[in-house]
Amino acid sequence: MASESLTASPAAERLEGAWVTPRNLWQGADNSIHTDAVARKIGMRGGTIPGTVHLSHFAPLLTGLFGERWLEAGQVSMFYTFATLDGEAVRAVIERPMDEAGGPGEGPLEDRQLKAWIETPEGKVVAKGTVACGAPAEPGYVRGLALVEADRGEIRILEAMTPGLVTVEKDGFRVKDGADADGVLRDPQEVYRALQPYSPGVTVTDAVGFFGATEIVWRAGPVRAGVPYRKTARVVSVGASPKTEFAWFDSELADAAGRVVAEMRHMTRWMKVSSPKWAEAKS
Repeated sequence: MASESLTASPAAERLEGAWVTPRNLWQGADNSIHTDAVARKIGMRGGTIPGTVHLSHFAPLLTGLFGERWLEAGQVSMFYTFATLDGEAVRAVIERPMDEAGGPGEGPLEDRQLKAWIETPEGKVVAKGTVACGAPAEPGYVRGLALVEADRGEIRILEAMTPGLVTVEKDGFRVKDGADADGVLRDPQEVYRALQPYSPGVTVTDAVGFFGATEIVWRAGPVRAGVPYRKTARVVSVGASPKTEFAWFDSELADAAGRVVAEMRHMTRWMKVSSPKWAEAKS
């Protein structure tokens, strides 16, 4: 992944989270980009931290900006741009608009899209996008990206995936882990896990994959453990780049009344050089 640097715009204040050092809990997984030997074989520095881990770093800042409201109607929308390794420090940054006098804006932040990113101490951007609470007029950063469908002749790894393919359809789905003492999933990474869109029929095992983007929107939250939901997920687009094939998924959890509690748009990439279906890419 290419790296870049971001700085706050002149009319905004940087709200910075604490430095954290995520651990790679997936080291040793079979044919996984999180395993050093596998990652280095395809050109990475080492086993990587999943991009969705970094969603968690926004939680304290969102609570500071919106209180508990973000668990009901929040949004975290990130495109992953640089892969970090075990123990490498990162922090979350959110831009808060300033008023004309140069002080914190006094208007309500709800219903406004806020620029946000994850950065390293060296200023490399690990993920970039937006956060919000309420109902912004514009879509989140990830949802606003154009989806470009690949010609099916370009697709080998994801030949079983086509737009519209339902990957999950389950009534009575219950979250079992990751909640606090009140049963609420406060960690965006845990909400990702609840919304993850894969099923055995479409899981790719012969190529190394990694996360490309994730947008989670709480519509009628919070998401709770032990509550029965209707979970659905489908493929919305399949694309290709010179080095990867990738798929975009939409998923949602709906309650017994049919209300969407939370929804997600997520993209995963698979490396061509790691797949026997692209054997010529290894030469």
